[in-house]
Amino acid sequence: MVNPPFVQFDRLRVTFGSDLRGITAVEDLSFDIAAGETVCLVGESGSGKSVSALALMRLVEHEGGNISSGRVLWQSDPDRPVALMQNPVADWRGREIAMIFQEPSTALNPVLSIGRQLTEGLRRHENLSPRSAKTRAIALLEQVHLSEPERRMGQFPHELSGGMRQRVMIAMALACRPRLLIADEPTTALDVTTQAEILGLLRELRAETGLSILFITHDMAVVAQMADRVVVMRDGRKVEDGPVRQIFDHPRESYTKDLLASVPRLGATVGPPARDDAQPLLQVENLVTRYPVRSGLWRRSAQEIHAVQDVSFRLGQGRTLALVGESGCGKSTLGRSVLRLTEPVSGRVVLGGQEITGLNATDLRAARRDMQLIFQDPFSSLDPRMRLVDQVSAPLRNFGLAHGVEARDRAATLFERVGLSADMLRRYPHELSGGQRQRVSIARALVLSPRLIVADEAVSALDVSVQARVLELMLDLQAERGLSYLFISHDLAVVERMSHDVAVMYLGRIVECGPTRTVLSDPRHPYTQALLSAVPVPDPTQKLRRDVRFAPLSAPIHDLDYSPPPPVYEEVTPGHLVLQSECGYAAPSAQPETLHAR
Repeated sequence: MVNPPFVQFDRLRVTFGSDLRGITAVEDLSFDIAAGETVCLVGESGSGKSVSALALMRLVEHEGGNISSGRVLWQSDPDRPVALMQNPVADWRGREIAMIFQEPSTALNPVLSIGRQLTEGLRRHENLSPRSAKTRAIALLEQVHLSEPERRMGQFPHELSGGMRQRVMIAMALACRPRLLIADEPTTALDVTTQAEILGLLRELRAETGLSILFITHDMAVVAQMADRVVVMRDGRKVEDGPVRQIFDHPRESYTKDLLASVPRLGATVGPPARDDAQPLLQVENLVTRYPVRSGLWRRSAQEIHAVQDVSFRLGQGRTLALVGESGCGKSTLGRSVLRLTEPVSGRVVLGGQEITGLNATDLRAARRDMQLIFQDPFSSLDPRMRLVDQVSAPLRNFGLAHGVEARDRAATLFERVGLSADMLRRYPHELSGGQRQRVSIARALVLSPRLIVADEAVSALDVSVQARVLELMLDLQAERGLSYLFISHDLAVVERMSHDVAVMYLGRIVECGPTRTVLSDPRHPYTQALLSAVPVPDPTQKLRRDVRFAPLSAPIHDLDYSPPPPVYEEVTPGHLVLQSECGYAAPSAQPETLHAR
């Protein structure tokens, strides 16, 4: 027996701007969500997925949108459906309906601690005392497997990694036990092991409480694991909907078929052409980056976080080295330390024969023409007050390479190459979807034709079809210009497609590295094996196991005078190195029966 509709989208239409010059973001959208059902909204970036969810939450008006026609019905009482558009939002937002937002760095308040933001909703909606709310908040952070939850309560969003902030957002959404959870790309910034746990947690909550879930994602493998039904959107309209098995096995529309064909599958792709004769472009030797632990507002503790510890590697001209590992393992810190956006404590970084770590401010600025960064969070890296044309062409003007019409033309060319129309150059960042903003960041990094690009989760926010085009673009540019990439990602299928070599990080160390195909087909370190075991499969018949779990990832905090011994590696095959000692850190633990290579 099919459950009755719990939420009904009835011919919803959402526009932005005036009636005469407005943009229709959602047109004639109708579908139902039954009690205890998970419905996945899929489609390309800009198809109207997030706008539909914001309309349901009555937040689209804050983004300049307008619900022109249609309605959303809430069947809290089967005999008395309520139109959410006419009901006071304070009565149900956060308590009955909660949302995990796509970009946690913009959804979290930067001036309030994590604990303050978590307990606020609990005290308001559930009338808990400050002590009870704090206890409940710590339990929620433990539930989403955030390490050291009590310490995280006193931290601020900027002190956490992107994946950690995403887990905080998930905890906040689950805090008041909502009846409907809107999850807008909730696992985009998460590594595969944490993603497996979060998806398993959502499935458990649905089974225990009858939670309904509206799951917005571009990851078709996640759709296969989570969905009961799938709604496919394109250009603001519903293209197709149906049970998940029907959509995967017998899609009717060509657009749906194209989406499924674009899904990267681990083991099914061929990596980039090998360049064994490549000359070394980047050399990193014994790099160490640490952060002080603050015990008060200004007081520095006698301990430090060893974010990157004794890391060494080489990257050849025209080659790609991928960094993989859980959120908080030190990947982004390592990338920023290479560019000296974060100052390392010790070690050497040599780019094209020039030692970067020894440059003064003037010489470092000149050297940065050859090395660029694609930021993990595109919204915070773009200036909300500047049009996109000015932001993409700014590096050309800063280095005196192009001005005026020439700079604009080069920006327009890059926009077209990353899948954006040239008329978007006049827009501001808030007028684009998350995936479109990520493409802007990629265009800006490419505009100077650098020799090295550090790509920090560069395609994680992109839907599969656009992701495939952007990856092809990056590979084409590598072949044409000899670009080298330090490619930071948690998507192992993308890593297999993009990289020549891969380095696996855990607690600030590289625990295994070598040729991509060798490491992914024959992992030797238990942590690498756990990562591969947690990769979701785009097949609804193969449900992901949640018991794949490595040791909890706690920050390696040590006293100021602590000096860990150097790492010891074993070369198991030519070029394939595996860490043999944990060098003073807590030894990783795992359930042997859950660790198996794919």
